[in-house]
Amino acid sequence: MKVAFFDSKEYDQNSFEIANSAGKYEISFYETRLTKDTCRLAEGCDVVCVFVNDDVNRDVIDELVKMNVKLIALRCAGYNNVDIQYAYGKIHVVRVPAYSPYAVAEHAMALLLTSIRRIHKAYIRTKDFNFSLNGLTGFDLHGKTVGVVGTGKIGRIFIDICRGFGMNVIAYDKFPAKDSGIEYVDIDELWRRSDIISLHCPLTDENRHMVNAESIAQMKKGVVIINTSRGALIDAEALVEGIKMRQVGAACLDVYEEESNVFFHDYSGHIVDDDVLARLISMPNVIVTSHQAFLTNEALANIADTTFGNIEEFFDKEYSINEICYKCPELANCKQEHDKKCF
Repeated sequence: MKVAFFDSKEYDQNSFEIANSAGKYEISFYETRLTKDTCRLAEGCDVVCVFVNDDVNRDVIDELVKMNVKLIALRCAGYNNVDIQYAYGKIHVVRVPAYSPYAVAEHAMALLLTSIRRIHKAYIRTKDFNFSLNGLTGFDLHGKTVGVVGTGKIGRIFIDICRGFGMNVIAYDKFPAKDSGIEYVDIDELWRRSDIISLHCPLTDENRHMVNAESIAQMKKGVVIINTSRGALIDAEALVEGIKMRQVGAACLDVYEEESNVFFHDYSGHIVDDDVLARLISMPNVIVTSHQAFLTNEALANIADTTFGNIEEFFDKEYSINEICYKCPELANCKQEHDKKCF
């Protein structure tokens, strides 16, 4: 079984080589992203394994089908970078729906604490033996209202963490979790009431740029916005304007809508030509991490094990519990029980 890994880094290679210690799979690792220009690297392979910034569009799907690649295995939960509807009937797609929800939820809280208690600024100061406290005043989380958008596994774990800090929690989800004890409100009420807003939902056509100029105008002055989900949930230019107008008090971003050509690469010796990202990074009340919320040893091991499990199920059992298509429940009223292939 030959598998081509695209957009792979050292940490990917280590975890997948450990998971493949029995040598069941013949693996090729490529640092380049999967695009129409690079998909030829998968020639002769049964599977391509892709990550969040690989561009699995119509042209790529057609090329993979021509090369007789039988499976696209996402090693992530989100699949907005795959043309799921076009893939239906041509090539099967599987994903890793959960690898470590604790990793992402904990990173979201780490970003929040770092921001509001100015930990990043204090760290830099004390490295220079500057022990002044000027400009480092933060605020208590206890008693603040946090609005959580999306109450899947990650969102609910983040809610538990927030409750541990004594925060008041409200949430919005198109499909509320039953018997969860969570106070659900409509999205406009969440914007209005929240001191802190954290996004934990997948990206769809419906919620793209859900945080925009209009929604920011509804929020409390000084609101803190956290995004560890998908960059395009936020209109980055509107966020910049919201920060400049002092409407947004702070932003904690592990994702960015135009991250695909920047994140996971070292540009420290280069000039980044994304002016919006450059402006965000330059702002003192913005923290940007490079899509690293998932990056723990536990998560990497789970991703590797689940990915290989998906591949094994697909070829050995003729189905995969983690297959996705445009008819799946998140997108339509599909009755598929995932006890057979979707087509």
